[in-house]
Amino acid sequence: MPSDQDENRSDATVTIAQLKAVMNEFVQERSWEKFHLPKNLAMSIAIESAELMEHFQWTNPEQPLRPIGDDSPVAQELADVFAYTLRLAQVLGVDLSQALERKMELNRIKYPIGVEFVPKG
Repeated sequence: MPSDQDENRSDATVTIAQLKAVMNEFVQERSWEKFHLPKNLAMSIAIESAELMEHFQWTNPEQPLRPIGDDSPVAQELADVFAYTLRLAQVLGVDLSQALERKMELNRIKYPIGVEFVPKG
């Protein structure tokens, strides 16, 4: 049962470090560290991503998206992908904030403003 404190937790108030700590605690309580090898975690990200894709597999691209709540099956799959991503970053010693900032710098160079993006294929 969620506590009142849990209801105040949101993307606006919780840090990546706090979420990594939640994942670390969950893993340690179950002694799962031995299973959390980079290969296994990367595969788990791919598997959970495929489960997320299933929710959109046969949707019509012209169909407007319905609001998706935090408890929806789609949100659950997003959370699975995110949880494994957090854990893999922790195992590999990757600072996700720094990695994302650097990746966005590279994307700004690769996709400059004012240049039309044309997908390949």
